[in-house]
Amino acid sequence: MFQPPACRPDQAGCLRNSLILPLLLLLLLYSSLKATQAAKPKGPGHTHLNSIRIDGDISLGGLFPVHARGHDGKPCGELKKEKGIHRLEAMLFALDRINNDNNLLPNITLGARILDTCSRDTHALEQSLTFVQALIEKDGTDVKCLGGGAPIITKPERVVGVIGASSSSVSIMVANILRLFKIPQVSYASTAPELSDNSRYDFFSRVVPPDTYQAQAMVDIVKAMRWNYVSTVASEGNYGESGVDAFIQKSREDGAVCISQSVKIPREPKQGEFDKIIRRLRENPNARVVILFANEDDIRRLLHAAKKANQTGHFIWVGSDSWGSKISPVVQQEEMAEGAVTILPKRQSIKGFDRYFISRTLENNRRNIWFAEFWENNFSCKLSRHAVKKGSGLKKCTNQERIGKDSHYEQEGKVQFVIDAVYAMAHALHNMHQELCPGKVGLCAKMDPINGTHLLKHIRRLNFAGIAGNPVLFNENGDAPGRYEIYQYQIRNGTAEYKIIGHWTDQLHLNVRAMQWPGRVRQIPSSICSHPCQPGERKKIVKGIPCCWHCERCDGYQYQADTYTCKMCRFDLRPNENHTGCVPIPIVKLEWSSPWAVIPVLIAVVGIMATLFVVVTFIRYNDTPIVKASGRELSYVLLTGIFLCYATTFLMISTPDVGICSLRRIFLGLGMSISYAALLTKTNRIYRIFEQGTMSVSAPKLISPASQLVITFTLASVQLLGVCIWFGVDPSKAIIDYEDQRTSNPGLARGVLKCDISDLSLICLLGYSMLLMVTCTVYAIKTRGVPETFNEAKPIGFTMYTTCIIWLAFIPIFFGTSQSTEKMYIQTTTLTISVSLSASVSLGLLYMPKVYVVLFHPEQNVPKRTRSLKAVVSAATMSNKFNPKAGLRPNGEAKTELCESLETQSFSTKQTYISYSNHAI
Repeated sequence: MFQPPACRPDQAGCLRNSLILPLLLLLLLYSSLKATQAAKPKGPGHTHLNSIRIDGDISLGGLFPVHARGHDGKPCGELKKEKGIHRLEAMLFALDRINNDNNLLPNITLGARILDTCSRDTHALEQSLTFVQALIEKDGTDVKCLGGGAPIITKPERVVGVIGASSSSVSIMVANILRLFKIPQVSYASTAPELSDNSRYDFFSRVVPPDTYQAQAMVDIVKAMRWNYVSTVASEGNYGESGVDAFIQKSREDGAVCISQSVKIPREPKQGEFDKIIRRLRENPNARVVILFANEDDIRRLLHAAKKANQTGHFIWVGSDSWGSKISPVVQQEEMAEGAVTILPKRQSIKGFDRYFISRTLENNRRNIWFAEFWENNFSCKLSRHAVKKGSGLKKCTNQERIGKDSHYEQEGKVQFVIDAVYAMAHALHNMHQELCPGKVGLCAKMDPINGTHLLKHIRRLNFAGIAGNPVLFNENGDAPGRYEIYQYQIRNGTAEYKIIGHWTDQLHLNVRAMQWPGRVRQIPSSICSHPCQPGERKKIVKGIPCCWHCERCDGYQYQADTYTCKMCRFDLRPNENHTGCVPIPIVKLEWSSPWAVIPVLIAVVGIMATLFVVVTFIRYNDTPIVKASGRELSYVLLTGIFLCYATTFLMISTPDVGICSLRRIFLGLGMSISYAALLTKTNRIYRIFEQGTMSVSAPKLISPASQLVITFTLASVQLLGVCIWFGVDPSKAIIDYEDQRTSNPGLARGVLKCDISDLSLICLLGYSMLLMVTCTVYAIKTRGVPETFNEAKPIGFTMYTTCIIWLAFIPIFFGTSQSTEKMYIQTTTLTISVSLSASVSLGLLYMPKVYVVLFHPEQNVPKRTRSLKAVVSAATMSNKFNPKAGLRPNGEAKTELCESLETQSFSTKQTYISYSNHAI
């Protein structure tokens, strides 16, 4: 027994289904009893429940409004020749073509069960129960035959799909039942937007576009003409009001069209009503375009009222398919309608169907049980002699009448879509057969029975050429693409006609050059509230009037992002001249040819040459007393640091990149750290030697050459360790700073290419070097009382004092220019010169006097006698106390003696005193 699918409370369509199910069960019971009572074999073309049955391997259902809605309790009324018989015959015509086609469903015959809906949804619901009878297991236990035998119950054929219905209300009612039994349905005329709801009508498809496409096509026409301010006029009723509502909704979604006035024509308009409508439309003269969803009579009377108001050429009409290409609305008011743009669904007369239909006679069309009634209606005759009454004007049919010859014939507009719907079902079955029964003739077990859900999937995947050559396909909601032809009413050489100017199939294709406007002009008339803004200006919408605006200039770093918005340019961009877009900000860097770079480079070059000269001199005279007394190892380390200080200038001026920025981080502080670490080690050693020497004969610890180097490199390695940690936390990179030179005038803005070293990072980078410098200065102050003849404390002190003054001057200059537009040049130059001057002070005060003595006074560069450390220190102390002029001796006899004494003792491990050789200052 059939079980309807379970329905959750939150499931879409659950309430609707719960209301339909009781009615469905009652109707099924009624139809089952009726089928049991009338159980007898059926032959081809036999009438069953007012239907046509055509035998076949697969049966399709058909729903057509053969008769109009009945009155006075009757379910059906008069015969509908075009919408009923033409469409029904179109399905029969399509079945004949398919069954005779060896390429489509070969060896499989399509049958049909065609029902009359009588243009009433409730009657159609009752009739369509025939389609689901085969899915219901009938219980015949309560049926008794007179002879005592078992009842013979004929099981109706199984309908796998339904073609129809015509009316949307009928399709909605039938679709709710068919979806319960998973029977696909393809309509040829139902266009209600409600049927696009795939959650409620998931087994419904249609080969005609829904009404929403027509509204979208009209919106696209308005947009293509660059109209953004229009009025709408609708006839009261479902067609007009729903059409205008759809147009307004689509226009709001696109956001490009605004409604000035929305006027409704009453069902029974009073006298002067149309004049009042015209006056309302004239309230906003800029809104010249009028969107019309009205019937023919309302259109005609509206044009007449506009003509009376002397508005010829002012209004531009855009009419729906109710206007289309009809003549009646524009008769005797052609000039008023000139330029009107109308829309009409794209359809084509099928020549093959015309030949088929006009060849139908009572003899060759017995399968259509309503054809005899059509014959009588079409030829105004009666088939039965007794039905002919005197004075009625009717005659007896002779069966010699011919359609199109003895009566007017014009193909109904939906014939094409009926044929396409039947072919859609056939193609889906064909594709399903190829998938499930490959290589087999006829139906196979996998298609007995046919799965409706599987068939629906094949229907939704279709894409084939229809009977008129147009593609037949469906979207995810089962809707066919919209296809419309666009007309314009034109007057040429005194002759008015509708001319096709384009078409719409999902998108608009319009031949603007073929259009002609009132007054025989080619220029497109305007229908806008405000004139377009100039480039670089944004629209500021007037409150309450979305299509009216004021124009405001985008200033500063803003550019016109779109019609309504000014946006700031990206940080690395600035607006172009008219502020319609952004262009890259020019990038600047310190050039080698700049005066800000030339001076530091010259100082660095001279400093490097002087440093190399000192190094070469010291190497050449490496074993002389002066060089030895200078502490050769620490001197070479100190000179290396001085060299790196000078070399830093070139790194600071070079074009920043990852490599250069990495080297800046490493060497900017490293050169100074090495220099001041060496000087600190020297001053600390001097201080400890003389401090220890006055108290004990034993030497201080860690004053050997190796120890001094270890101390120096340990102090310098702290700088490297900090840099390595910095690299790990924040890898080095080159950046472009757009804030340094971001002026109020965008035209002067520049981006500065530099390394990612902020002012704070720079202070941290140099901070350790400054700490060493300050500590060294402190020790220099402490050793200022040591006799001059024994050490370099005073030159080192002068060096540190001068260095401190240089860096004290550097700080206000560097940070005081942080807001200057020349910040990059001033700070780079200040930093490089300060580093170079620090190196120059150390080089000049510590080594130039020694080089002078070595080169120009070699007689002073001789060894002296050697005494013990205790004796030397004591002598130096007493000499300094009682003979202040002792320091005037050439080359400092006591100092040289101290150095030589330490050096001679360095080779004896068993001496009382520890060696100090090569560690003199």
